[in-house]
Amino acid sequence: MPYRFVHTADIHLDSPLKSLALRNSELQDLIGNATRQAFVRIIDLCLEEQVDALMIAGDLYDGEQTSMKTARFLAEQLRRIDEAGIDVFVIRGNHDALSKITHELVLPDRVTVFGGRADGVEILRSARDFPVVVHGMSFARPQAPESLLPKYRPPVDGVVNIGLMHTSLGGALGHDVYAPCSLAELQSSGFRYWALGHIHVRSVQEGPCTVVMPGIPQGRDINESGAKSCSLVTIFDDRSIRVEERFTSIARFERLSVDASGLDDWKDLVSNLTETLVSAQDSDLAGHLVARLRVVGMTPLAWQVRRDIELLKTEAEDKASMLGQCWIESIETACTELETKGAAEAGDPVSELSQLMDKDILASTAFIDAARDVADDLHKSLPTEMKQWLGGSQAEQAELLADMAREGVADVLSRLKGTVGGGQA
Repeated sequence: MPYRFVHTADIHLDSPLKSLALRNSELQDLIGNATRQAFVRIIDLCLEEQVDALMIAGDLYDGEQTSMKTARFLAEQLRRIDEAGIDVFVIRGNHDALSKITHELVLPDRVTVFGGRADGVEILRSARDFPVVVHGMSFARPQAPESLLPKYRPPVDGVVNIGLMHTSLGGALGHDVYAPCSLAELQSSGFRYWALGHIHVRSVQEGPCTVVMPGIPQGRDINESGAKSCSLVTIFDDRSIRVEERFTSIARFERLSVDASGLDDWKDLVSNLTETLVSAQDSDLAGHLVARLRVVGMTPLAWQVRRDIELLKTEAEDKASMLGQCWIESIETACTELETKGAAEAGDPVSELSQLMDKDILASTAFIDAARDVADDLHKSLPTEMKQWLGGSQAEQAELLADMAREGVADVLSRLKGTVGGGQA
């Protein structure tokens, strides 16, 4: 018979969703416990598919967790799966190593939590079925600067070897280095499947050794955008593997672009915004939509969008409320000015001021030196973990300051535009 299991990782139970949109009390009530709801969906999937096992490749918890409510919730969900005769295999990741509950909670008999030394567990199957051994090793401490792969037991001959590992692989943007190893090393290890965790972006590498990073099952902010999932894995009698993505997230964060190209009427802009939200909701990806909107394109409305961005956000929130299951995290503008012929012929004073600022002031040595002095003073007062915010090099800092200056000028000019030269107030 095939061997089937659900592979997940990085659940981060009770991790707060960090989006600014969560200042909305209704949204807080809805998805404040989104990580729990995503975990319930994972358990439901195991029961619906009648799998043989659930494999959790680290970071079940979210750090120094002290709430026993979390412990009771987890015990209840694991009891559901235990009563169905489904095995559970868990390794501790870097966040779990900080959790107090990790070492205190008494788990059902069918739950195996691997310790700080690598071990292998043989699955009890009938004599007619191919044998399976599940290998795993937990983080004993929050840091793991060296590869854990050499510490794993060698693959057992003649069986399907499945390994659980929490690793940053070769490194990933936004993730610290933990238990680094290469994809090539995993693929040449002799294991049939590696169930990984730690990196919150999904990836599947198939072949003689299938290596899967399932990604986080519930995004927590706009930087973890898109519908999130786990993996339903089937190992067939011929040892071939099928990996299916199953969506689990309750809330889906998305960056959406609203095209304002050529628009000269505010109502048309709001209409385009509404169509953008409707289109995103009509996708096959389930869950509540939490959107960050970005207005793009060349338009005569660019100055008004910049000046009245809060009004546009209110318009967006109203449309989202009417659609239902749709929320606005924030709205920003990247659209640029498309001058009308009349304004150009009239010698618009705001346009003249814009050219003066761009050519004579922002590019001047005096302005650049003054901006750098302000940034240097600010850099000295920032805590160590925030100093990179001003750029990691002199060139990066110069580019950042130039962008901020241009944005500041654009904000000022947008306010002048509505009161000078006949612009709409």
